[in-house]
Amino acid sequence: MGSCVSLSTSGISDKLSKSVRLTLSNTCFLRKNTLSYRRSVNHRKMSTMKITLNSNSLDLSIVIAALNEGENLRVLLPLLHDLLNSLGISWEILVVDGNSSDGTDKIVSETNNAYCISEPKNGYGLALLRGFSEARGEYIITMDADLSHPAMFLPSLWDSRNNSEIVIASRYVPGGKADQPYIRYTLSRILNSFFSVGLSISVAKDMSSGYRLYKKSIFRDMDFSFTNFVILIEILLKSYEKGMRVSEVPFHYQPRGSGSSKARIINFGKDYLRLFYKIWKIRNSIQFPDYDWRAYDSRIWLQRYWQRTRHKIIMRYAKDYSSICDVGCGSSRILADLPQAIGVDMRIDKLVFMRRVSDRLVRADGMRLPFKDNQFECVLCSQVIEHIPEENGKLIDELNRILKPDGILIIGTPDYDRWEWNAIEWVYGKVAPGAYADEHVTHYSFKSLSSALKERGHTIIEYDYVGRGELIIKSRKSYSTCLNKNHEYDTKNEQ
Repeated sequence: MGSCVSLSTSGISDKLSKSVRLTLSNTCFLRKNTLSYRRSVNHRKMSTMKITLNSNSLDLSIVIAALNEGENLRVLLPLLHDLLNSLGISWEILVVDGNSSDGTDKIVSETNNAYCISEPKNGYGLALLRGFSEARGEYIITMDADLSHPAMFLPSLWDSRNNSEIVIASRYVPGGKADQPYIRYTLSRILNSFFSVGLSISVAKDMSSGYRLYKKSIFRDMDFSFTNFVILIEILLKSYEKGMRVSEVPFHYQPRGSGSSKARIINFGKDYLRLFYKIWKIRNSIQFPDYDWRAYDSRIWLQRYWQRTRHKIIMRYAKDYSSICDVGCGSSRILADLPQAIGVDMRIDKLVFMRRVSDRLVRADGMRLPFKDNQFECVLCSQVIEHIPEENGKLIDELNRILKPDGILIIGTPDYDRWEWNAIEWVYGKVAPGAYADEHVTHYSFKSLSSALKERGHTIIEYDYVGRGELIIKSRKSYSTCLNKNHEYDTKNEQ
């Protein structure tokens, strides 16, 4: 049985280092209702915010953003109080108030374990972030104060907490329903479909729903750019980028109670488009955890051909072996189609993404693999060796170490003796500067790679090319070479 990694979720570091950075600081005590900000001097970029999380001392925090919703809160809070007590958990209700003039703070104080937190800066997104930073629960549920999110649905969210890191109460999955005016309903469906298709995100049909359950730890080290309702999609996309799981449960969205809507559809749509442009660039970069997975079905013919041809060759070479290690597995479909394989990668976000198809995952450096000598029948390493500076055969030695005598090594890398590859890489470097082409620092060819393998006692069985440029070699480790090495080792020990 393969080793499994306990996956933490540190996420991908934000490379927009020149952006203005705001920090939401939670240095105060929980109820002092202060929030400090720090700005950098570069005001040309979109500001970003980061929150500091409280430690977990409760099971659940309910975060409700409110502005003059006193009458609705007078109905909602007692319902939540009784409902949360019936769940048998420790909880708190945090009402983040945007300077209401209707006595919201007094109404909140009438409910035990409910606290009113004053957030002087405007914006639904800022209210949520303030609530996240103050929350003491391991989990957070966000909901509206206007009674459009029924309190009785809350147990369904809570019961789904182990299914994913984010659970969305969805209007648009089977069983869901929305009692909205036709125009608003149509605009909502269009926006959700636009983002889903444009960003190739299929995990959520209702990306703009604010009735959600979060595992609080996902917000650690996450930056935010939007202070209004658009933050709902930003949170979802950045969590997806980190490899977080997202699920939906159907619910009935009901008309508002008292009060008036705070959403402004035109401004809302403009900010959605601004977010789309920013996230689209990140979503389609090579750094996104599911880049290789999506490339298999890419709309770009050449990218789709390359991924599928590589997949076909490697599957032909590896499918008959029962003990396989895929070093540098990334988010390739290969691991999904080799269920007997252990996937190894250095990037935690790629491993988190691959949890959906395999639980045989190990986070490790390919140059220092955490496996015994002669452990695997087949070792696979595709598109890794060219990224290692001054490799000088060290990776091949490590792959060879964990490979059993008479085992199969499958290794893929660009062939720099082929003009086809050099032409492809030149064009790729022009079209996509900063992509993989700039990371290829070790250059092998068929001649040099096969020579390196033969020096280590391998026999080349067969080889093939993707697009006449990417080389994939299948070789067999000599049993006699292993015997000779063991003999040398025993002789040294005797001496």
